[in-house]
Formats: sequence, C-alpha cells, structure tokens
Amino acid sequence: MKASIINNQIYGFLPTDIEGVDTLAELALDLRWSWNHAVDEIWYKLDPDLWMETHNPWVVLQNVSRDQLKKQMDDPVFRKKMDEMIKLKEKSISEPAWFQKAHPNAPLSCMAYFSMEFMLSEALPIYVGGLGNVAGDQLKSASDLGVPVVALGLLYQQGYFRQVIDRYGTQQALFPYNDPGQLPISPLRLPNGEWLRLAIDLSGHTVWLRTWQVQVGRVRLYLMDSNDPANNPVHRGITSETYGGGSDLRIQQEIILGIGGCKLLQALQIEPEVYHMNEGHAAFLVLERASNFMKAKGTSFEEALACTRAGNIFTTHTAVGAGFDHFDPSLMWQFFGAYAKNDLNIDFNDLLALGRENPYNSSERFNMAFLAIRGSGAVNGVSLLHGEVSRQLFASLFPRWPKNELPIGSVTNGVHMPSWDSEFADKIWTESCGKERWRGNLETVGDISGVSDADLWLLRNNSRAKLVDYTRQRFTKQMKAASEWPEVAEIATNLFDSNTLTLGFARRFVPYKRPNLLLYDAERFIRILTNPERPVQLIIAGKSPPFDESGKALIRQWVQFIQQHNLYHHVIFLSDYDMLLTEHLVQGADVWVNTPRRPWEACGTSGMKVLVNGGINLSELDGWWAEAYTPEVGWALGDTYEHGNEPNWDAMEADALYRILEQEVVPTFYTRNEDGIPEQWVAKIRNSMSTLTPRFSANRAVREYTEKYYLPAAVNYLKRATKNGSVGKRIVSTKNDLRNKWNGISLGETTIDHVEGGFQYNISISLNAVDPNTILIQLFANGLNGELPEIVEMEVGEEQKVGVFRCHAHVNSKRPDSDYTVRIIPNYEGISVPLEDNQIRWQH
Repeated sequence: MKASIINNQIYGFLPTDIEGVDTLAELALDLRWSWNHAVDEIWYKLDPDLWMETHNPWVVLQNVSRDQLKKQMDDPVFRKKMDEMIKLKEKSISEPAWFQKAHPNAPLSCMAYFSMEFMLSEALPIYVGGLGNVAGDQLKSASDLGVPVVALGLLYQQGYFRQVIDRYGTQQALFPYNDPGQLPISPLRLPNGEWLRLAIDLSGHTVWLRTWQVQVGRVRLYLMDSNDPANNPVHRGITSETYGGGSDLRIQQEIILGIGGCKLLQALQIEPEVYHMNEGHAAFLVLERASNFMKAKGTSFEEALACTRAGNIFTTHTAVGAGFDHFDPSLMWQFFGAYAKNDLNIDFNDLLALGRENPYNSSERFNMAFLAIRGSGAVNGVSLLHGEVSRQLFASLFPRWPKNELPIGSVTNGVHMPSWDSEFADKIWTESCGKERWRGNLETVGDISGVSDADLWLLRNNSRAKLVDYTRQRFTKQMKAASEWPEVAEIATNLFDSNTLTLGFARRFVPYKRPNLLLYDAERFIRILTNPERPVQLIIAGKSPPFDESGKALIRQWVQFIQQHNLYHHVIFLSDYDMLLTEHLVQGADVWVNTPRRPWEACGTSGMKVLVNGGINLSELDGWWAEAYTPEVGWALGDTYEHGNEPNWDAMEADALYRILEQEVVPTFYTRNEDGIPEQWVAKIRNSMSTLTPRFSANRAVREYTEKYYLPAAVNYLKRATKNGSVGKRIVSTKNDLRNKWNGISLGETTIDHVEGGFQYNISISLNAVDPNTILIQLFANGLNGELPEIVEMEVGEEQKVGVFRCHAHVNSKRPDSDYTVRIIPNYEGISVPLEDNQIRWQH
C-alpha cells in the first residue's frame, strides 16, 4: 500500500481533517498537562500502552490511528472532557493572576530566564538534575502566578545519558537520539512561515541555530540547537548532549545560550527589562546585552555595562570554587578575540579582566561566575547557608569588605508542588485549601487542621502501596534490560511490602553526596532492614556522571551489597533516575534520606518534594534543611559545623544515622494506637505538611524573586537606560574619578567627646578633591554575638582648608568608642555597593 500524507501540522503527521484534532494538538503542545493531570485521561483513552510508556501526549497524538481518533471524537464523553480541558486552559491564561493583581502598574513587562537545562517533563529530556529542576519548577510557578517570563535554553540531540546497570552493578551510559518531531515542541516560525534560524559567529565560522518554542502554560520557553543541515558536522554536534565534551564544546554551548539567546530575543523583538542567569553558564549574555545597548544608544562598552547590569540577576548554585566553569585564555582568544574588538570595541585583555580575580594576571583562567557577578545588579545563593558559603567563595572580589556586607543575598529554592503531589495528596489539599491554592500568595495554604489523623495515615498507606506497585513494575523491566531474566522474575513480582516503613534515597552519585554512608557498618544496617517485627525497606536511585569512576564505584557498591546479602526484599537500586521515577519516589516514600557533606549541598530540592505528600525528611543540616529543620518536622544529622574530609567524621555520622533509625524513626513508625495509627508519626506528618510545604514551594520562591529582585531590577534598568544611557555615563565618569583619587584620601586627627548615652566622634579628612556627594563616611563597629555590624553615617561639616573637611557623628551606644572605626565607601547614582564599586578606605 502506498503511503500518503493527509496533512502536516507543525512537525509531524496529524490528520487535521478530523474535527477536534487541532484542539488536541493545542493541549498536547502545552506542558501545562505536566502538572494538570486531569488531562491525562484523554491521552490514556487514545492509546493506553503508549501513554503509560512515554507520558508524552505529542507522541500519542502522532501515533494514534485515524480510526481510533475518529472513534474517540465521536464519543460525547471524550469530547466533553476535551472541551473542558481547553476551556480550563484558556481560563488559566486569560484571567488575572497574582502578579496582575498584586502589581498592576509594575515596570516589569518581561523577564528573560536563561538556563542550561529545564526539567519540565520526562517527555522533554533536556535536563540532568537539580539545576534543571529549579528552572522547570520556577517556569511552572511563573505561569501559575502570571509573572511575565520568557525562558531560553538549548535543545539537546541526546540530552543527558540514559542509565543501565549491568549484572555486576556497573553503570552503562546510553545516548538515545531525541527526535524533535516526537517532543512536545514546535519550530519557531516567522509570520511568513519561514523557520526562524539565527546566525552566530564561533571562532570565525558562521553557525546556524534552529529555534523552537515550548508552551508552559502562560510562559514560553525558547530553545536553540546547532543541528542545522547548513552547518559543518563538527558544529552540528555542539548541542549534542548536556554538559558533554571538554572545555571547547562547553564554551560553544555557553556562547549559544548567552549570546545566541540575546540574538533570539532581538529577532523576536522581545525587550525584557530583566535578564536572570540561572547559574553562570549564561554569563556571556552580559557581553551581548551590553553590545546591543552600545549599538542602540551610542555608548561605550563600559557605559553600556553600567546601564545593563542593573537589569541582570545572577543566581549561583555552586558551593565550591572548582564547580564554576573556567576557560583558558587561549580558548577565550579563539572565540572572543574578534568579538572584543568588533562587537565591544574594547581591548581583549579588558574582556578577560571581567572574568578574573586579578585583572592583571595574564595566566589566570576566565571564570564565568566572576563575569556574571561583574555584569549583574544583584547576586544570590539558593539557601540561607549557601548565601553564606557564596560570600566566602567570592570574598576575594571584594577585598577589605566585611563578609556579612558582601553583595550576595539568598532566595531559598522551592519546588512546584502541583507537579509533585500525588492524587491522594491533591485530594486532601484541595478539600482543605481549594483548587487554586498554588496560584496566589499562600495565605491559607498549610491549614490542614480539619484533616483527621486517620485520613493523613490513609494518605501515606495509599501512597506507599502505589510506590511498591510501581517499584515492582520498574524493577521487572530493569532486570530484563540487564539480561537477568528469568532468574529474578519471582523476586521482582513479589518485591517489597506495602505496610513496611519505606525510605527513599535518590540523587547524583558523587562522593560529596556520601550516598554510601548507610553502608558504613553493613552488618548493623542489615539488622535494621531485616528486623522481623519492624522491617525497613529502601529504594535507591541515581546516576553518576559518565566519566566519574568514583561515582560509578559507589553505585556498584550498592548493587553488590544487595546481591551479596540477597536483600532484594529490603533494598532495591532502580536504574535510569528520571523525572517519572522521582515523581513516584517522592510521593510514596515515608522518609527521605539525604547525607551530603556540609556545606556542599547548595540547597537540594528532592527532600522538598516529599513535603506535599506527607513524607518526612532525615537529612544532614545542609542546604535548605539547615533552615527548615525542627524536631517537630523530621530528623537531622550533623552539628552545623564543617568537617571537610576529617577521617573520623563519616564514621560518627554513620553511627548517628543508624541510631536515629533504630531509636527514633523505626519505633515511631511502628508504635500504633488502638486504631492502628502511629500518632507521633502522624503528628510529624501534619507539622511538616502544614509548615514546610508552602514555605519551600516554588510559588514562594518566584514571588520572592519577583518582589526582591525582578521589580527593583526593572526600575533600576529603566532609570539607567533613559536619555541614551546618561546615568551610565555618569556612573563610569564618577567611578573613574574616584579610582584615580582614592589613594590620595587621608584620614587625619580624631577627637571624641563623651556625652550622656554615648559620644560625639570627630575626624578631619582630606578628600583629595573627591566630591563629598559621591561618598559616604561612616563609623563602623563589628556586630556582637553574630549580629549585623553597627554603622553610623557621619556628617561632612564645613571645609576647614582646601580639600579638608571636619566630619562628625553622634553615637548612642554603651559600647566603648574604641569599638568604632571610620571608613569611606562610594555612594553615587544609586549604584549597588560594593557590587558595582568595591573601593573602601579604613581608618588605620
């Protein structure tokens, strides 16, 4: 039979002559279905097997037969469901959301979010782990809240690797091809129908980028890839895999993300006030945004950077300096030698200085985090503790400044709760807090006082039973893939028990995560697992980076431990950790275990996902758990100090972990009242759900970013962008003037007059022709008992002689005057100090 094409919709076969198919296509290409599971029924009805295998509506829609489509379209129940879903979709987009209600006259019309990865759905595998999780969940919450966001990323031909564990416990990495025609994306087309392709220069070669769009509710994500037939083969593979290859490939990917992303916004005529860099991978946008401003306003690069950086935000997720991308100067010259001259009109060494700790060290590598900091108006870590860690990491960029004044704040990550809650949890939350609970300011979210202990315990029993069933199915497939069938068939089908305390442990397998801490004393751990009266079962998952032999050895140790002791009924390692597996684990696990080496867990989000489902955390006091933990909501490891690679510390923490399990977790779970309910356990569930779920939601995080960073950044950028960047010109002029005169400032005679309740501090200062209106003169005293420092502004009195001023301040304090010292800092044009000008002068 000769094949024929009935219609070609977007990028695949769709019989659009059947009424209603275009509506199905609209639903399938909006990833809102990934957190609105009411629409799942539609795809299941079209092809139940394919839907359960792929969870990809676009694949289902393109593979279903005409006969099946017509049959369902003729079914009034199916049509009614489809019409309900499209109306719900239209309503969610058209109705004013939190942002429109809370900030109706906001200066922010658009915020551009750049990230190397986005975890939105297993149907779109362009993610690795935590960074993509944060990006994807923030896009979904931005949609719920109506925050005006567009996002930019890369479309990988292979994405991150797929994991297979062989019979010896060795991780095998597979790289299946992502067929764009089977992904829920569509080519980005110009009004005339032409596919939008961008030309970008890479080391003298013109490389064409294909562009795509992903609908995420109200938000659009734009993706770029280099697999264009017009490119050389070496360039077609630039976007082949996530974080693949060496520095040469990585710098090209990051050029495409940062510079290509800016070019794409220009081509679409989208003019965001604010650009948000989710980690330093996108930092080259700092250069391109300034370049575009130069051309539009007729400024120098330095002036353009002074203007545009006000609208740039940098979020760092890295807890160790080695984790930032560094590029050799010769590699930078290869890709940016001509760019510095032709696009920025600056010396190449001036470009390199933006990415170096010491601008004058010609051998120092170019650090993307340093570029992001020097090109941003605000910088933040991703938890309170990570903010402190980041201030230590970047202290060298702000010499002589107190660490608690370094310009790096924090916004603790959160997760998109509607994406991670089970149908059982959703029912409880809906009855308690309403269906629209995650689309507002969360004032009522958390009030589950009306939910009985019996219902909370039923939630956990149902969720655990569903996880056990899923684990059996997944493990069966896993054993077949590893060629271990049929000898373990019976084990797989009878795996685990739905009434047994179930621990979840899933993350990247790298040494600092200490995924094998539970194996420190294998015999003791086995006794905990196999207690006949109070058994414990553990589900483990995670990938090691493909070339990390130490991480792969950790996986092998777990698999061999299970095999050696025949513990399949108590411990299972599930391979190919992805979003779908994560979803089942966080919904079903009773306790989520996390054992990183403090302070290397910048935040962590996996443990946040169990909150909405009534799971409880047992975690190191690191990342988010350091600020979330109280005895009422879970269990904690660690003493809040950092021990590095201290030889005995792992042994001590392993002992503490076993002891918590033996003496607290297991007894609390199995101690039941006359109704069979573990009252103390349910009390922890209730406290954890009600207090932590709203606090560690992406809803809270996105609202915090919006009000703390995006709105102020929009105001500052618009102020600096007016009148062809005149504010930026004044900033550069003043900064250069201060830099030239700073070392000539001298602090002279001091007198102190003691008065009731304090003292009057007087000092003569020679300003070396510095305009007093461009600086602040302050009295500074270190904070006591960990508190913030005391700072008192000094008044500049009359000029005593040429350039010499008498300055004074009245201090109301019981502290001795010897605690105070004078300092001078820049203060002009509303700049952020010390982020934009790090000069500081202390009284000796």
